Amino acid sequence: MTTPVDGERRHLLNLAYRLLGSLAEAEDAVQETYVRWYALSPAQRGAISSPGAWLTTVAGRICLDVLGSARARRERYVGEWLPEPVPDQADSVADRITLDESVTMAFLVTLEAMTPAQRVALVLHDVFGYAFTEVAAITGRTPAACRELASSARRRVRATRPATPVTGHAEVIRDFKQAWEAGDIDALVALLDPGATLTADGGGVVRAALTPIEGGLPVARYVAALAAGGLTLVERAVNGLPGLLLTRGDDLAAVYAFDVADGRITRIWAMRNPEKLRPWLG
Repeated sequence: MTTPVDGERRHLLNLAYRLLGSLAEAEDAVQETYVRWYALSPAQRGAISSPGAWLTTVAGRICLDVLGSARARRERYVGEWLPEPVPDQADSVADRITLDESVTMAFLVTLEAMTPAQRVALVLHDVFGYAFTEVAAITGRTPAACRELASSARRRVRATRPATPVTGHAEVIRDFKQAWEAGDIDALVALLDPGATLTADGGGVVRAALTPIEGGLPVARYVAALAAGGLTLVERAVNGLPGLLLTRGDDLAAVYAFDVADGRITRIWAMRNPEKLRPWLG
């Protein structure tokens, strides 16, 4: 039997995924939140006037702790660490993750460059609409300090995102796919911003570029070489925006997400780590 408290699970998962950038870690955080709730006595639970607010506060604190420890883990990570991509399919994890601009790879990658406190303040206030007094209760800081954290986080977002809305994203990715399949270096370069970067995450489990590849021509050459390895490219939404799946036979080799500005691809994120591709299987 589903209770009102159980009905908060989707909201908590959405919050935790944006805070942590990892679906697996988000699910663990939500599970720990419920463990703490049910560890309370019936009298203690009955004394909580807003169970939803209590769950959000606990989940936020758990995520804040995870972010703090994650920094040390990611320093030991082999190669580049990227957020875990999620598919856009009604029969998959997407029915639990609301796909909007706050879950695009570009936004999640920008969040990764912030301090844990900045990230929590921005996501809770700007994405989920919590008051700074509520954010303060989670972060252990004053409302004024949380307001400043969110403000500095917004400046980071503005510095990394295009000033104009993204248009023609799907067409650019489709043209890129066709040029990639044809191995047409010139066409690929024409679709890439001169300063484009490609960042891959293999996690030390599979082969992937250990550092970002920079420049339109180097990126074009890199992806063209991959096409020679018998890969099949499939158009598929990644975190709510058009992306590509790379398959080899029946196996998923990679998920590619893109950032597009002024009709050209500016950033490519290639997820190769099999552990982060689990939501795409089955």
